Amino acid sequence: MPRLSSEEILRRAREAAKIMAHCELCPRSCGVDRTSGELGFCWAGAQPEVASVLPHFGEEPPLTVKGGAGTVFLSGCNMRCVYCQNHQISQEGMGNPVSPQRLAQEMLGLQEQGCSNLEPVSPSHHLPGLLEAVSQAVENGLRLPIVYNTNGYESTEILELLDGVVDVYLPDLKYSSAAEASLYSATPDYVDTARAAILRMYTQVGNLVLDPEGRAERGLIIRHLVLPNNIAGTRDTLTWLSDNLPRDITLSLMAQYIPLYKSHDFPLLSRAVTTEEYEEVIDCAWSLGFENVFIQEMSSQEIGVPDFGLDKPFNWS
Repeated sequence: MPRLSSEEILRRAREAAKIMAHCELCPRSCGVDRTSGELGFCWAGAQPEVASVLPHFGEEPPLTVKGGAGTVFLSGCNMRCVYCQNHQISQEGMGNPVSPQRLAQEMLGLQEQGCSNLEPVSPSHHLPGLLEAVSQAVENGLRLPIVYNTNGYESTEILELLDGVVDVYLPDLKYSSAAEASLYSATPDYVDTARAAILRMYTQVGNLVLDPEGRAERGLIIRHLVLPNNIAGTRDTLTWLSDNLPRDITLSLMAQYIPLYKSHDFPLLSRAVTTEEYEEVIDCAWSLGFENVFIQEMSSQEIGVPDFGLDKPFNWS
């Protein structure tokens, strides 16, 4: 499917900016006027706020072929996960406002470095400026697939602005229980909202498509972080996916959980996922008939925790 024109992407950026003036860019629908400096739940201002821009080699293989994923880590978040490994930027205010013009230059710089894609991380609350930057980058030669890395807590109406802009959706599907989502992420409506969003994403991009070198060109990769003591409700989540999407969708089952940030305040989250817990999840996926599943090594618990106070936040970057 051809990329939308820079003019059409800019039109959508302006539509998103109108929504930001009574903000309903995410399902929280805070209603604040961010264009005049009011802040909602995500604490985001009117301009994109960026914590780090770099090639990232810790993502799923089709996203990191050769040059790595071209990640743009954006500040703020519309959730409050007590175990967030990116808490420095999602909940502690690290990052700086960047003009769309400057962000477009950063995007083109990632392409010049040989990255396989452009991957904004936690993008929805910065959508107006992000789309304006993409418009300018496309006008000046951006050719990379755009990977939309999201926690899954998305509005289906806002996703319509991304149809034809985003090539690969990379959503989390964190929970199957509203009680757990509320307790650990302050998002009681997460389950129904994220499931509806993922179905809409699938209608836009379909199954994962790779180029001849194995790079992701288009499609959906659904991430699920396995949490200790079955807090994530993994079997229920996988069962829902098997009932609502084809078995050949692409899943990424993540073993990397270790207790970070505020997780030690919650007894059930205060330890790492065990090998036994993770193997049960893998067995569940196979038993339900899923055909395309990325599996992590347990060593992922020991690497990849970023420090956004450093020039190179990840130890492989």
